[in-house]
Amino acid sequence: PVGGTEALSVRARGDNCAFHYAHCPEYRAILDGFGFRPEQLQSPEDLGDLPFLTTLYLKSHQLFSLPRSRMLIRATSSGTRGKKSEIGFEAGGLWAGFHMVLRILRYHHFLSPVPTNYLILGYQPHKSNQTAVAKTATGYTYITPAIHREYALKYGKDGYYVDFDGLIRALERYSRSRFPTRFMGFPSYTYFLMEELERRGLRYPLPKGSKIFLGGGWKQFYRERVDKETFYAKAWDRFAIPEEHVYESFGAVEHPIYYADCRAHHFHVPVYSRVIIRDVRTLEPVPHGTVGLVNLLTPMLKSVPVLSIMTDDLGVLHDGESCPCGVKSPWLEII
Repeated sequence: PVGGTEALSVRARGDNCAFHYAHCPEYRAILDGFGFRPEQLQSPEDLGDLPFLTTLYLKSHQLFSLPRSRMLIRATSSGTRGKKSEIGFEAGGLWAGFHMVLRILRYHHFLSPVPTNYLILGYQPHKSNQTAVAKTATGYTYITPAIHREYALKYGKDGYYVDFDGLIRALERYSRSRFPTRFMGFPSYTYFLMEELERRGLRYPLPKGSKIFLGGGWKQFYRERVDKETFYAKAWDRFAIPEEHVYESFGAVEHPIYYADCRAHHFHVPVYSRVIIRDVRTLEPVPHGTVGLVNLLTPMLKSVPVLSIMTDDLGVLHDGESCPCGVKSPWLEII
């Protein structure tokens, strides 16, 4: 159980499933094809029987339970072979998402009144870019008063390009500031920046309170991925930022829930979601500690039926008691 909320969680998912069943003909056809009805969601164990949608399916099919005119914000995934998932947030879903993010940011002490310089290791905003990862990287710079924002991926006449020189010029200024710096964005570009500094023989010790926030994964740079210990060591060497001030988040556009790592760098399942690990062959739920496909569930949105989403990630769900941080909810390890 996550905070003793199982009964409420099951009821919310049942209501959400019934709404999508009534308002999205394609989703209703999928559930009917599996012989599943919303009223079958009566207990936590029933969540494993709920038919899921795969992220790959959503990259090829648009399923909406509300008209686009009721979606206040729309976002897309980064794209797989040119195909992108699209979701929208209706007013209720947007309000719920705002409260979720606010509560998690408060819990982790990420909100601050101290003015902050930002290095965004991601995309500069542009009307051609509607990806969720671009929107959130810039969005999280508003959790403190932002003095200046510098982007790794700038938009030019030929599209996006990497501007390490601009980042280094900004670092030079930020290192002389009395205000802290926060890094936001992809771990890959953050690491590539640190390697570029090492090649040039540059170090920029940053003011006390500076932090690194990582999100979005390594994506096409998975071959260059390094272990966390190597990353932490280089962050201390180049910026004097200690491991305890390096944070990582996990999420997906098809599952808009904010997973922030704890002080032991584990992704505990927040109260707003549930995670099922499924056998790669049978797709049946497996016990904690077993590797399988990661199935993410949330009743947040009425606009899009993303109640149960199967990713193409392999993961393990661990008992909360196995983490030294003290949080009791299970924690998700992405393999």
